[in-house]
Amino acid sequence: MAIPGYDPDAVAEFALESVGARVAVVAGVVPETFGLEKSARDPPVDALSRPVDLRGVDELRAVEAVRLSLTYDPSKLPPGASPTDVAVAVEDDDGWAPLESTVDLEATTVEAVLNDRPPGSTIVAGYDDSETTGPV
Repeated sequence: MAIPGYDPDAVAEFALESVGARVAVVAGVVPETFGLEKSARDPPVDALSRPVDLRGVDELRAVEAVRLSLTYDPSKLPPGASPTDVAVAVEDDDGWAPLESTVDLEATTVEAVLNDRPPGSTIVAGYDDSETTGPV
């Protein structure tokens, strides 16, 4: 899972295949504790995937890029919802916040690329209707 514009040898990659989650990171320090695990948190009502925890995210140093990728279940979209309105959402102090994301309709994946660590450590794929009613 390369990050465009970065040398593939500089990218640390982690996957949790059982829930279809992947993370790639380019950072000066990627701790051995960094990785993915199934989350015990309850997903938001409009979740299209299981929540995943990013372990050791606070210990990343000199972050250049983080790519978060999740497989989602399109059958969980609300009736009439556009399949392009899927986003990676991160749980922060205010609840679930959608990140700018790209959807691959054929692979049913959604990904977000950040230039810093995410603002929280739990992520989920969700229906992003923030233009009409609020965040995920």
